[in-house]
Amino acid sequence: MTPEEIARAMTGAVRSTSDGRSEALLHSPMIQNHASFLHRLEDGTLICAWFGGTLEGKSDISIFASVLTPGSSQWGPAQRLSDDPAHSEQNPVLFAAPDGRLWLFHTSQPSGNQDECRIRMAQVIRDVQDPTALSSLEGRYLDLPRGCFVRAPLTVRDDGAWLLPIFRCLQRPGQKWNGSHDYAALGISEDAGETWRLEELDSSTGCVHMSPVSLGGQQTAAFFRRRQADQVYRTESQDGGRSWSTPEATGLPNNNSSIAAIRLADGRVAIICNPVNAAQSSDRRASLYDELGEEDARPDADPSGGCVPVWGVPRAPVAVCLSADGGRTFPERVVVEDGPGTCLSNDSTDGRNLEMSYPWLLEDPDGRLHIAYTYHRRAIKYVCLAPGWAAPAERTEQ
Repeated sequence: MTPEEIARAMTGAVRSTSDGRSEALLHSPMIQNHASFLHRLEDGTLICAWFGGTLEGKSDISIFASVLTPGSSQWGPAQRLSDDPAHSEQNPVLFAAPDGRLWLFHTSQPSGNQDECRIRMAQVIRDVQDPTALSSLEGRYLDLPRGCFVRAPLTVRDDGAWLLPIFRCLQRPGQKWNGSHDYAALGISEDAGETWRLEELDSSTGCVHMSPVSLGGQQTAAFFRRRQADQVYRTESQDGGRSWSTPEATGLPNNNSSIAAIRLADGRVAIICNPVNAAQSSDRRASLYDELGEEDARPDADPSGGCVPVWGVPRAPVAVCLSADGGRTFPERVVVEDGPGTCLSNDSTDGRNLEMSYPWLLEDPDGRLHIAYTYHRRAIKYVCLAPGWAAPAERTEQ
């Protein structure tokens, strides 16, 4: 599809396909739409949040959201939930707190300087008259150091503490951020989000987008995107998230693009991602923000003591990768959509970008799987797989 064809199809209408799935391209007034996140309310309503604007890193990038009510075949209109004209607001995460309030967490950065990013939280309000209408209160920045980024949802520890997965974009004095010293951490709040402290994960350089999954009891596994574009990495906690093992490779390829992980009702771990890595493609680009066109005389960060990030590896296919051993191995895959995945440009207007990336997934109580992902940097695509989506005939052995 061309960018113009995609734009015409961005109506939010959910249609059934010949293979039994449902799909839609969500409405948005913005040219670029990326980094979707799905959240399910108790009544079955789905909220999809993402960021939109002209180009990632530009100050016109804001958080948007759309609502799909139970039984409806139409996603609601895109609604702006943030609007800071001085910052690029990215990577929304929705969290239902124990007291019932719904919170939006997102990043806020000047230009492409992720090492100067702050995290903002704001309460989201649903209109009692119109169930598709959302708004957000003013919100505030978390008292965490600059350079903290989010992508995955919060969890609540057995003592009531909120755990916010973070990847820290570490500043190098006099140098531009390029991802070479990013590492994993947790933001911890013991007073329902009023104050926060940061706890780093040892030996996690290059591990970002920490996605935790409860394995039952006090056992939790978490999975990482890798700046080195090699493999998804895994860490484990045996004490409910108080301490973590050294991250180790799973064997599941990763292209330095986002992943999301959940535990299915049948006990398996499902990771949705682009299972491709740098060894499988020679495509490369200079950096994530090489198209912003803003003057910055600083040199790129020296990778000494960190890692060498790899950018530009194709972002396709979108696949759900399944594990029956707690996320140690992923022998089965269900391909949701395939394509070239070309991502050597972030531009959403000229048709060069063909990525299908940053996927998210939720499982319904009836076994349906809800999925959202970036489609060519132009739209957010929603796909719903019917119960039985992971039947043996649909699986691909790896």
